[in-house]
Amino acid sequence: MTTQTPDSVGLADSDFARDARQASSLGDVVRDYRDRLRGGDMGALPAVAGLVVLFAVFSFASGDFLTVRNMANLIVQAGAICVLAMGLVLVLLLGEIDLAAGYTGGTSAAVAALAIVDHGQPWYVAVIAALATGGVIGLLIGSLNSYLGIPSFVVSLAFFLALQGVLLKLIGDGGSVPVQDEVLRGLAIKNVPPMWGWIGAGVVVALYAALTLNRYRVQAARDLQRPPVALVVMRIVGLAVLLLGLVGLMNQNRAANPNLPVLHGVPWTVPVVGFLLILWTFVLDRTAFGRFLYAVGGNAEAARRAGINVQRIKVLAFVFAGMMAAIAGILQASFTGSVYPGSGGGNTLLYAVGAAVIGGTSLFGGKGKARDAVIGGVVIATIANGLGLLSNASYINYLVTGGVLLLAASVDAITRRRRSAAGV
Repeated sequence: MTTQTPDSVGLADSDFARDARQASSLGDVVRDYRDRLRGGDMGALPAVAGLVVLFAVFSFASGDFLTVRNMANLIVQAGAICVLAMGLVLVLLLGEIDLAAGYTGGTSAAVAALAIVDHGQPWYVAVIAALATGGVIGLLIGSLNSYLGIPSFVVSLAFFLALQGVLLKLIGDGGSVPVQDEVLRGLAIKNVPPMWGWIGAGVVVALYAALTLNRYRVQAARDLQRPPVALVVMRIVGLAVLLLGLVGLMNQNRAANPNLPVLHGVPWTVPVVGFLLILWTFVLDRTAFGRFLYAVGGNAEAARRAGINVQRIKVLAFVFAGMMAAIAGILQASFTGSVYPGSGGGNTLLYAVGAAVIGGTSLFGGKGKARDAVIGGVVIATIANGLGLLSNASYINYLVTGGVLLLAASVDAITRRRRSAAGV
């Protein structure tokens, strides 16, 4: 029997496995990508294609959709969904689910708001308290699931119900806690100064280029498999066009009336989501925890036999997901301006799970990336934003969103079946 190492177990869908089969020319890259599509590995392609279609349809149906003001609103709307979905990706990679994530965010946001309003704490202490709250909730859910063997569906459903009671106790039935702190409220209603937006985008592009080119240099020096240099350059240029284009668009004046004060700059939500995207992309792609997470999600028993502490990985995934839910709750509270007993309820969880799945994360575990959550979150926000501009009845929004989620889940199931048939 062949012995498997932790780094090789269940990594078929991670970047590490992909590095080993990289092609040496652009033609080879195209053929490799085509073969992966035929084998069922579609990644985020359906979500990106769907986003393009949605933008085309809504821009044709409403002249207000592509305005700078609406694009800024869309970005802020998507922020909390993207962050919560990034946290859920960590759990979904294990083939588990956290139904309490929405109310975890609401409870954590309530703790932060009360720390400021009732106890006079500065915003950073309130944020630390919120992160601790989310982490403790995640620790409890993960421990009950991992060490006692209670299915995550049951455990998180119990917390889904219990946390609603906690919110009622903290805030009171029918009450609310305002979010008036300048920093926390500013995450949704304030913008990065235009010059700092350009500088920030330039720094990100420069760092990405330096890291990417240095990695290519190391691979070339060691005669390792590596992508063609043209593809490396295309990735750098693509990121530069995306970021600089976004900054250029957001730096335009989007005040509703020319006589009003100038309103421009990238919403502060963007740097927050961008930082978390970079952080979790690095963690999942370049750390032992990320490799072990894919391994456990791909085959928990094989991972255990390879020496991975499966229980510890599961608990940490839920802890980090709870902390991400706390950040999402703060962003949502910043957007609404208050925390109330229903914060984190309604469609919050469904939208976040839908965002992760629509972006390409598998419900069966072992396949997904942080970027899936962001792409899917933008898709979900685009649907809500676009249909809102068309003044359609609320039921249409639910029907369309549910249909898109069902389509994404169907693609995931079909993809998994094709990959199994291909022996991947």
